Amino acid sequence: MSNSLIDLRDELRAFTQARDWDQFHSPKNLASALSVEAAELLEPFQWLTEEQSHHLSPDQRTAVQHEMADVLIYLIRLADKLDVDLIAAARKKIAHNAAKYPADIVRGSSKKRTEL
Repeated sequence: MSNSLIDLRDELRAFTQARDWDQFHSPKNLASALSVEAAELLEPFQWLTEEQSHHLSPDQRTAVQHEMADVLIYLIRLADKLDVDLIAAARKKIAHNAAKYPADIVRGSSKKRTEL
């Protein structure tokens, strides 16, 4: 089995079509679902210290993996609906951020660009 985003997109298309769920997968609904799942990703980390967040129990790690998968699934479905190449979009955003936040200026700082 391939690990490409295209293959995963195609698996998700087939999964959705087999259940007649495509009717519910408008861009708006998928963006809403993505937001909900991203928020749910925070739950396993709630009340953990920074150190604890680096050393999750097996149950916590499984919960995080499930929520990360949900986020990825909805993101891929949204990209499919809007015909967005996620790899190309990410590379373009990295280039944009590299210009916006030059390493020699921002290295080691968490300040926003406008605060530098």
